[in-house]
Amino acid sequence: MKKIKGIGISPGIAIGKAFVWEFPSLQETEYTIDKPAIEKELERFNDAINTTEAQIKELQQTFEKEVGSKYADIFSFHLALLKDKLFKSEVERIIREEKINSESAVKKVIHHIGRIFKKEEKDFLQDRRRDFMDVIERIIHNLRGSSHTRIKVFPEEIIVARDLSPSQTVSIDKKYVRGFVTAIGSETSHAAIIAKALEIPAVVAGEKVTTEIKTGNTVIIDGHTGEVIIKPSAKVIEEYKKKKEQLSIRKKQLLFLKDKPCETIDGKRIYLHANIELPEEVETARKYGADGIGLYRTEYLYLNRKDLPTEEEHFLAYKKVAEKMDSKKPVIIRTIDVGGDKFVSALSVRKELNPFLGWRGIRFSLERKDIFETQLRAILRAAIYGNLKVMFPMVSTLEEVKMSHRILQKVKGDLKKEKKKFKQDIEAGIMVETPSAALITDKLAEESRFFSIGSNDLIQYTLAVDRSNEKISHLYQPCHPAVIKLIKTTIENGKKKGIWTGLCGEMASIPEIACLLVGMGIDELSMAPSAIPAVKEKIRSVRYSTMEKIAQEVLLFDTHEKVYKYLIERIKRGGK
Repeated sequence: MKKIKGIGISPGIAIGKAFVWEFPSLQETEYTIDKPAIEKELERFNDAINTTEAQIKELQQTFEKEVGSKYADIFSFHLALLKDKLFKSEVERIIREEKINSESAVKKVIHHIGRIFKKEEKDFLQDRRRDFMDVIERIIHNLRGSSHTRIKVFPEEIIVARDLSPSQTVSIDKKYVRGFVTAIGSETSHAAIIAKALEIPAVVAGEKVTTEIKTGNTVIIDGHTGEVIIKPSAKVIEEYKKKKEQLSIRKKQLLFLKDKPCETIDGKRIYLHANIELPEEVETARKYGADGIGLYRTEYLYLNRKDLPTEEEHFLAYKKVAEKMDSKKPVIIRTIDVGGDKFVSALSVRKELNPFLGWRGIRFSLERKDIFETQLRAILRAAIYGNLKVMFPMVSTLEEVKMSHRILQKVKGDLKKEKKKFKQDIEAGIMVETPSAALITDKLAEESRFFSIGSNDLIQYTLAVDRSNEKISHLYQPCHPAVIKLIKTTIENGKKKGIWTGLCGEMASIPEIACLLVGMGIDELSMAPSAIPAVKEKIRSVRYSTMEKIAQEVLLFDTHEKVYKYLIERIKRGGK
């Protein structure tokens, strides 16, 4: 028996025989085209584009019948990529100028795009690269005259692969497949979103899975913990069967809380919001009983394209989310949070030596006012269709906030002159992600309608720890006294000025820590939708008065371990 620790990207437990799948090579032989035959070759390429479009539309319709339009919209993203004018024109240029076959021209273009993506470290950029490659693979298969690869499996199998594209994930027959394990991927990938929609347990576990696991091996995967067990004993198999049954019962119990308010025993109300990246994720947020959207990441609008999104594209995306949520439920839109480490668009952004301390977040927006104003115009216009709020990321100085508000006011003035409808009194807040911002929240509160503490980055910057670095990941400590004190300072300064404070990030999704944050006076918590029921259950089991005392007591401890241990023990005793 061997264990591999990975990342769970779709919850659930699966037990079955492994099927190790390898994607066939797309290598092509380059050959030259005679000048008279160039037009015919261009026609062949365009026929492949049209065929690919028809296939994706058919796939979209099939998937919509199975799980609904909210997830099938993912393939609208694929269709948009397919219609990218720059990609198409570049392939046609290479065919004409270099006089080579379409397959080779396509591969030359994607090789260049692949190099750009390879430099990017952010998961969601790598995920969108996989979407792009999925479309490209279809085009090449259609140029070859072959069918797009479909994974054929037998009942009760667990697919093991280096990677799975969205269309391959959709093609998996849920009746046969128990789950899948991949070497690469993340929670933000469209394959992960589809896996969750189909309720197929899935884990990303690194390159080892394709070498350690052989076809026919009995495998257990835990989509909650990210654990992969190879050749488990009969005793372990029985343990996980019981665990699977218990989780099924537990899931039903938690979903029963969906429509119940998140409030402590003594009546303290806390609002639980969802973090989303794509408009189609709103339905998932509603399913788990989210009180609103606490963080709507807008970066996807800028990805996989060489041009910038138009105001209308922004507007339609925000309007869609606003309309899908109840008009009273807030939707907090974070302005573009891309910069030197993760920007892919029409702009040429210089690679930075230390991108996480570089030109990103609000720093980028204040310099590229054209991009910033376009986004703000769209948010203001969409805000009349729901309870939209705007939030500025990566703030480190007071002047950044003042400048952002001046630009917001200018945009309002422009829209008024143009006689366009927009929300005049939109709430504008900031993300508190840097120690400098946390320490001056008494001043920042005078310029903000709300605070949202970005706990992932605040921990990273406070402790100088890159949690993806395995050598120091143990130093990434949410309950470190320094982190706790900065959060407390932010909440208290917000209350003094009469503004509410929320927190988004992994801290919010850990039920015991969520209770601590409640005791510290937090008003709102935002997290992955699936984490909401467990957090709600835990908060409903404690008293606010007790958690207030615990929040004061933990300030006396000097290590993360002591804080967390004490917190767990007190909550286990019912917070008494």
